[in-house]
Amino acid sequence: MRLEVRKSSEVKKVPLLHEIQESVVQEGADLGSILLKLRFLASRLGSDVLEEWVKHESEGYPKDVEVPPYRMVGVSYKGTFSGPFGSRIQNAPIPTHLIKQLAGDSWVRIKIRESIAGVDDLVKGSAESGSLGIDASNLILLLQGKFYVNYACNSVSGTISRTSLTEIQQAVRGRILELTLEFEKSIPAATEVSFGVSKDTDTNSEKVQQISQQIIYGNVTTAVAGGHGSSVSVSVNARDALSFVRHLVESGIAEEDAKSLATILESEEPEGDLEPFGARAKAWIASNLKKAMDGTWKAGLSVATAVITEAAKKYYGL
Repeated sequence: MRLEVRKSSEVKKVPLLHEIQESVVQEGADLGSILLKLRFLASRLGSDVLEEWVKHESEGYPKDVEVPPYRMVGVSYKGTFSGPFGSRIQNAPIPTHLIKQLAGDSWVRIKIRESIAGVDDLVKGSAESGSLGIDASNLILLLQGKFYVNYACNSVSGTISRTSLTEIQQAVRGRILELTLEFEKSIPAATEVSFGVSKDTDTNSEKVQQISQQIIYGNVTTAVAGGHGSSVSVSVNARDALSFVRHLVESGIAEEDAKSLATILESEEPEGDLEPFGARAKAWIASNLKKAMDGTWKAGLSVATAVITEAAKKYYGL
């Protein structure tokens, strides 16, 4: 019997893209190391949009950088009030509408700028209480005489649900998986990238940029048309069904479906500033988003959700 030893150079390298996919679907996998691999892949594919996103997720978002929509989380408030003859109202829920009216939207929707490792720490730290407290002492003076008549506001506490923080983790995981799946489908050369192999194939960086922009940010206000910052504005005008339909179609949603939703938006009003849909629109979304999952639409689930939501806000002028 003759044994042959295969040379190490003949061992086929596992594509980096597949390594990332395998890691991200494993429960408890470290997102930090996965992001490092994704940053290497982004460099080889020539996507500065993806590289920048990975950098911010790994190191945190500076104050001068806008965070993605999934990093905007809601805050709930409670207050303690004292009134005549020693009366007292403790832990009374304070409507977010009132907080927004008095202090602005930044107190109702907070931007989580911590790195993904920092978010992990926040999740662990809030495991026992189920929420994360924020300093809301500046709201005390603003609430004086604005809530309970003849009652003084003594204290205000703000909390962020632990679930909101875990949803950030899941959003990052979901985008990493969706990105790699879309690269595998649309950029064949992406599967040829691996450690120790030099970049010698055309990865269509323009297409990579478009995919990265759509999946990470939802392609809401701009669609990347080329590398290094070139972009084409995409807008939805208030109460303009044609621009609404055009934007959805350009983002990968079927024209017939876009027109159907536009007709519904014309016939009803949204439920509020933070909820840009009425009852019929919500029902339409629930029954049609499956088209993003089964490939009927060219936009993936996270992209379609973000595009429809932000386009509806612009349509209603919210």
